[in-house]
Amino acid sequence: MAEHYLPLASVYQGWDIYQQHLVTAIAPLSPEQLTLRAAPQVRSLGEQVAHIIAVRARWLSLDLHEGGTELDSLTGWDGWSAQPGGDAPPVRNAAELVSGLETTWQVLQEALHRWTVADLGEIFPPTFPGEDSFTRQFVLWHLIEHDLHHGGELSFVLGIHGLTGITI
Repeated sequence: MAEHYLPLASVYQGWDIYQQHLVTAIAPLSPEQLTLRAAPQVRSLGEQVAHIIAVRARWLSLDLHEGGTELDSLTGWDGWSAQPGGDAPPVRNAAELVSGLETTWQVLQEALHRWTVADLGEIFPPTFPGEDSFTRQFVLWHLIEHDLHHGGELSFVLGIHGLTGITI
């Protein structure tokens, strides 16, 4: 029996809309608004968005080997480094954060249009010592839940400061 080509972009339809909601919520924020946080010990709005970007970039680039060098500079936007003792990441403005969201999303969209349902089960070796192998399905689900989790935090922080959060 012939296998049908079903790109994952059709399976994960709706994630693209959520991406646009993230961009719409972040784009109008001033540098001062990007420093808002729910409590002193948690990430600011700007740090939250930088974390979303960096996690996408790391999973796509380091683990799934997608995006080439265009994602390299984004992997450390949240302060993560493969080498301990790195410098704190610079503060980013809304335009830079939107660009980071759009860059990581473009790489993800291109891959989703190329990958099929059959590709979900592909197993990838651990990237770092002590990690387990993982499937493409695991990575995609993790990226979705990560976007939703931190997008919810963004909406909460925006709301408690009287600003418009992610509207669906």
